[in-house]
Amino acid sequence: MSAERSILAIDQGTTSSRAILFSGDGRRLGQAQKELPQHFPQSGWVEHDAEDIWRDTVEVMRGALADAGKRAEDVAAIGITNQRETTVIWDRKTGEAIHKAIVWQDRRTAEFCQKLRADGAEEVFRQRTGLLLDPYFSGTKIAWLLECVPGARERAERGELAFGTIDCFLLWRLTGGKVHATDATNAARTLIFDIRKQAWDPELLALLRIPESLLPEVKDCDADFGTSEADILGRAVPIGGIAGDQQAATVGQACFEPGMMKSTYGTGCFALFNTGSELVHSQHRLLSTIAYRLGGKTTYALEGSIFVAGAAVQWLRDGLGIIESAGETAALAEKADPGQRIYLVPAFTGLGAPYWDAEARGAVFGLTRATGPAEIARATLEAVCYQTRDLLEAMKADGASGLEALRVDGGMVANDWMLQMLADILGVAVERPVVAETTALGAAYLAGLNQGLFADLDAVAAQWQSDARFEPRMEAAERDVRYAGWRDAVARTRSGR
Repeated sequence: MSAERSILAIDQGTTSSRAILFSGDGRRLGQAQKELPQHFPQSGWVEHDAEDIWRDTVEVMRGALADAGKRAEDVAAIGITNQRETTVIWDRKTGEAIHKAIVWQDRRTAEFCQKLRADGAEEVFRQRTGLLLDPYFSGTKIAWLLECVPGARERAERGELAFGTIDCFLLWRLTGGKVHATDATNAARTLIFDIRKQAWDPELLALLRIPESLLPEVKDCDADFGTSEADILGRAVPIGGIAGDQQAATVGQACFEPGMMKSTYGTGCFALFNTGSELVHSQHRLLSTIAYRLGGKTTYALEGSIFVAGAAVQWLRDGLGIIESAGETAALAEKADPGQRIYLVPAFTGLGAPYWDAEARGAVFGLTRATGPAEIARATLEAVCYQTRDLLEAMKADGASGLEALRVDGGMVANDWMLQMLADILGVAVERPVVAETTALGAAYLAGLNQGLFADLDAVAAQWQSDARFEPRMEAAERDVRYAGWRDAVARTRSGR
């Protein structure tokens, strides 16, 4: 691909919206980012204002171009990546959301999920979608909106409303309402998409009472998604790639071969293990999902989802006030007393894989009078490492063995102390790429594939470079004793409620 042709990647996340302009050889030319307010109307409920997301997205797109000193004429294509599962329903005529977006972290449908499980429905959902019945996914969020927003069900049945994950909502707005579509990776997170047949599932829709008229068209990740309205950037730009954030990071990390694995550390932590053309149904409460779909060919993955990673560091800053910025945690952890075995279980919104306990809440174990901010900060970083090992152990049990190195990305991986501890707790080398913004980069690669700027996945993989590699230093016995302490802390958290 020519380095002169640039791609604008929209990366709409849980706590911020940003856009990055990449050159053809993967260099960041310009960037803009804006923090996104979250709303917590009740305990366990998390919402975003869809208008905030749209306004901020336009602002950061323009800001990234300005930061690079470029114009819309310099942009070959737009790629979109997004926080997954977050659910919006909007009016097809006005484009206005009928309610705030329900965020993936939201737990309001836990009771509904329990009822569906009690009715024996979980296995059909698992077999068709690869997912578990959990409030995390979009399906029960759609059902809640239809049930609880006055008039929503009637309007939906009349065809007046549209559902979408955030990518779909942004695409609708970018194209002036001309395109109602999503990609296969986002569709795979809705709880209503058959990932083997690659189609919305009528039986699952009936179980959740969701009219099919609400749903978008599902396309390949590198499909033609239309063009942006000219007034947004100054000219119409092709939109050529969409993928959910974790799948986009998988592309950005060039994990294209079966057996390769990446883990992204942002608000949460999400690990994907490429299983190739084989759809592996986990026996250890991982998710079977779509890694990407290109040219009509689907590549699958096993995924482990941790709800709280970077969000725990935010809690140190905003909740406890023991740090002013995330960058302080490494120095604090370094000076912490290593003899204190403090375990923080950050189940602020429940526990994800492999526990899937929506009712669990956070806890700290091992406190003494000598425990201070440094020990709490260290325990917070260690919790991310232990949770990652939970996922790796489950993947090994499902047959995902022989991992040579874990490729990592996300905001937390600037922390060398955490990455060394991660390698120590996992007993596996950890690799950080030169280009840390792999989620946005993956969206750019998909748009570039659509526009013919990259010949194939081999051309994408050739751009990946390692910035640093962290080898395990901890003795295996020490690693296992520490991990046993973590497992005990999780068990106490779950039994103590």
